[in-house]
Amino acid sequence: MKNILSAAAAAACVAGLAACSVTTPAPNEATSTTPPATSSAAPSQASPSRSTGTSAAQAGEVKEACELFNSLFAEYRASEPTSNAYEEIYAKAWKAKDAYTGNLRGLFSSLSALTISHSAVVEKGGQPDQATRDAVRDAVFANAGACTAEGVTLTL
Repeated sequence: MKNILSAAAAAACVAGLAACSVTTPAPNEATSTTPPATSSAAPSQASPSRSTGTSAAQAGEVKEACELFNSLFAEYRASEPTSNAYEEIYAKAWKAKDAYTGNLRGLFSSLSALTISHSAVVEKGGQPDQATRDAVRDAVFANAGACTAEGVTLTL
């Protein structure tokens, strides 16, 4: 029963990662074939704010998220291969994802999917499925630029 629930949770997590995709076009650009204006137009909702008041807060949030991800991923890699160890990391990553939005949220969503996937197969000596490993890799690449700009290198 535990493995069935774990597999269902992993599938739900992986399915939820589509919302964090960096390749999804902005709603107002999906049907337009003309290039966007680059003059004094306001930034789109998908781009980060450039105002000084929110940039400092966003920068701190990005750095904090990147450092937390590195910490949780290091804990994942150092864990004894037991379902309890992976489930503990899953819980931490799942809780952390609620504190962030966009690509930063994707870091923790993908890590939680990876740990629950690994938890489901650990008793059989298996590895997490390739889709969850790819989701973590993709989330790291999607956030690499922002994390590096804040002085944090994401590790896998």
